[in-house]
Amino acid sequence: MATAKQTIGKTVAGWPAEKLLEIYRLMYLSRRLDDKEITLKKQNKIFFQISGAGHEAILVAAGLALRPGYDWFYPYYRDRGLVLALGMTPTEVLMEATGSAADPNSGGRQMPCHWGHKKLNIVNQSSPTGTQFLQAVGCAKATRYYAEVLGAEDRPSNFHPDEITYVSGGDGATSEGEFWEALNYACLYRLPVLFLIEDNDYAISVPKEFQTAGGSISKLVANFPSLFIKEVDGCDPLKSYEAIKEAERHLREGRGPALVHAHVIRPYSHSLSDVQADYRAPKEIQEENARDPILTFANFLVKEKVLTEAELAQLKEEVDAEIDQAADEALASPQPAPETAELYVYSPDIDPTSKEFESEPKFKEGTQPLTLVAAINTCLKEEMARNKKVLIYGEDVADCSRAESLNLVPGKGGVFKVTIGLQKAFGEGRAFNSPLAEATIVGTAVGMATRGLKPVVEIQFFDYIWPAMMQMVNEWSKMRWRSNNANSSPAIIRVPFGGYLHGGSVYHSQSGESIFAHIPGIRILFPSNALDAKGLLRTAIRTDDPVLFLEHKHLYRQPYNRTPDPGPDFTIPFGRARITKPGKNVTLITYGALVYRSEQAAAEALERGIEVEVIDLRTIMPYDWEAIAASVKKTGKVVVAHEDVLTCGFGAEIAARIAQELFDYLDAPVTRVGALDTPVGYAPFLEEAILPSPKKVLKAILDVAEY
Repeated sequence: MATAKQTIGKTVAGWPAEKLLEIYRLMYLSRRLDDKEITLKKQNKIFFQISGAGHEAILVAAGLALRPGYDWFYPYYRDRGLVLALGMTPTEVLMEATGSAADPNSGGRQMPCHWGHKKLNIVNQSSPTGTQFLQAVGCAKATRYYAEVLGAEDRPSNFHPDEITYVSGGDGATSEGEFWEALNYACLYRLPVLFLIEDNDYAISVPKEFQTAGGSISKLVANFPSLFIKEVDGCDPLKSYEAIKEAERHLREGRGPALVHAHVIRPYSHSLSDVQADYRAPKEIQEENARDPILTFANFLVKEKVLTEAELAQLKEEVDAEIDQAADEALASPQPAPETAELYVYSPDIDPTSKEFESEPKFKEGTQPLTLVAAINTCLKEEMARNKKVLIYGEDVADCSRAESLNLVPGKGGVFKVTIGLQKAFGEGRAFNSPLAEATIVGTAVGMATRGLKPVVEIQFFDYIWPAMMQMVNEWSKMRWRSNNANSSPAIIRVPFGGYLHGGSVYHSQSGESIFAHIPGIRILFPSNALDAKGLLRTAIRTDDPVLFLEHKHLYRQPYNRTPDPGPDFTIPFGRARITKPGKNVTLITYGALVYRSEQAAAEALERGIEVEVIDLRTIMPYDWEAIAASVKKTGKVVVAHEDVLTCGFGAEIAARIAQELFDYLDAPVTRVGALDTPVGYAPFLEEAILPSPKKVLKAILDVAEY
């Protein structure tokens, strides 16, 4: 729309008329895009719709107040007005609704309103409520890391010392624990995070007084230190802009995080699968509609003679025409080709299964053999020295959090001493303790990895990994695929794992690797000895995928799995099994603590004339199918052994594939050995009865051999 003559140079309440028109146009554009999507959904031309109606004023204000491509953005699904104000086009918005291959948000991989735009620094968003809060905090932590730990030569070109990380959510999302963990972390480190809470009074059908104690999130968080809090009428774009700018000043000055609590409305139902008239009284909806920013701001502009009724109508016609054209373009844009479905589950640039990671160890003479613990520790030291973007954190992993005591104590370095000395060697900026919160550890790692850092984080025990499952399953593993390779989160999660501890059970002895093997996007490593641990961990750090590095606690300091130091560049490709004992009668496929027990069983079997070929998989995602197939074709008889419970253990996958693809080579049914389908008991005799033993493995070998 051409600016009306009477608006040129005019100001209203200190605002240039041209700026007021820009605000209204963006708000109206956002609303009409909602309306267009609703029409397209009713015509079965798109497949889902969720609106940002009623939120436009605060979101357009935020988008205009902050800096696209400079600041970082973690929006949620109602943030249509924000992304338009940042520079996303109506065609780009509608291409996500139509599932277009050219959609910059996700390439047709996510439902509408799951925003992402690499050029604008909008990090790809997912559906789970509130998971974005911790990632945003991790993003801001990366800002701090680049500013305080790395020199200018090591910083990315898109880093700015005063950049802000924006993250938003509805009032319902503040009931999630990850919101509180994120606030705690942001305040703990005084990070430049802008939390925008868009309070429309409802979480789908549940009113906020049934969600939030006292009904006001800003009052509830009032005692968080260093947290700037501003409550505002989110239906007033001018007051909203002022609130965001006030928060922005606080953030850019480095005074800590900010929370803007914006009161907005929801004139449309939660989504097209919801009917709000089923749970909201008509009077309530009518009263709320009187605050609709599209109506009230238009009336303000006409009243203040920024434009006439006729010019307002013309502006609306121009926006509607623009949206119609955008819809035509989006509908005409091709859908993703079916053959692209498997792209970007993993990195297209670095293949950790490739020959690039094949190397021979260069053993150092005159040095003490490394335990598995020492192998991991030295690998971390070497990779931190090589790459300044590698950082280590988790519960208890630092030597000593209080700097004044650091040189007065030996150092903690984790409950198993795996990370001892890293803080002293590289400083508290690169090796530090986290709050005792597993979702925080993983969620912030996802945010940091998205910014180009290489976090190697520790979950203290596998048994306590479950609070991080949402971040692992829906964020960490899927970031690259769902963003169509625009974003990635190649963090490494180290986890002490498994039983055979005599005293660790129930909750320090669990296995469960098959649960994570079921999640596309995660590499899973399971070394049985110090040499493999060092080679696989180095490959993990140098690759570009999410890696779950499982460290069996029982194997940490065993004398039988030690190794001379293989040197600072030794790597092992993923998906390469190791034949620990050759044989011709039975194939025994295993990994982890069962490798040594299987070798013991194989030695006893040999005394009875049965030659067992023991295969240590070393990695289970991916696993070495070629080695398995070659061995099965030779022996015709198979045992699969693992420490996890038998039912749905990873051995079931191996056995099923052997039965499906190698049936003609089998001379006996595939036999599995695993733990009883129970938790692991505390008493030693109980634990021994539950977990696989050499005796149980031997019985399986004999049964198969005699079949």
